[in-house]
Amino acid sequence: MYGDVMSEETIYRHLREFRDTFREGFGSDTEAVRWPEISQGQILMMMSPKARHQRVAHRLRTQLEPQLPADLALYVETDLEDPALGILRVPDLVVVNADFEPTAADALPPHDCHLIIEIVSRSNPANDYEGKLRDYPLMGIPDYLIVDPRDGTAVHHWAPTNRTGTAAYDNTQHFVFGDTITVQGWKIATDNLPRYDESEGSSA
Repeated sequence: MYGDVMSEETIYRHLREFRDTFREGFGSDTEAVRWPEISQGQILMMMSPKARHQRVAHRLRTQLEPQLPADLALYVETDLEDPALGILRVPDLVVVNADFEPTAADALPPHDCHLIIEIVSRSNPANDYEGKLRDYPLMGIPDYLIVDPRDGTAVHHWAPTNRTGTAAYDNTQHFVFGDTITVQGWKIATDNLPRYDESEGSSA
């Protein structure tokens, strides 16, 4: 088993190096390669976020950030990695310890994270509902909130466990826009969050 873990980490480091080189080669303005993530031994090509997506992110950030104590900080679209698990994700919003020590690759370490918020895009909803819902409990992220402007809903997952032999969240609660969501004592109002326009297609 130890050898398998080391092999997975070695594969991850090769993918991480390729990812960084790939991004440098194409430039950060190239839409299709702006936010590559790594999971299950693969590089996942992410579209850069669109304006409507970022409007939701901004409204969430302006609500949440003033509620945080001085020892916590809110980061936006920052690499989060666990080399031993072979996972690199780029959360839309993440609450972390303000004094965290970056990883060797200058990424956020999962053990310093308290809450991740992902805003679902039209182009790849499965990444938030399936891929990250698999990876975040595995990384030990205490709270994971999915906000979906496609249909005006949100889902809060919390309390990661490995009781069944597979990492998963023990608790789940569903919301609709208009509800107030409480996460670790922080209040997140959703009544002012815009939904995607039906006319915008799959570009958000």
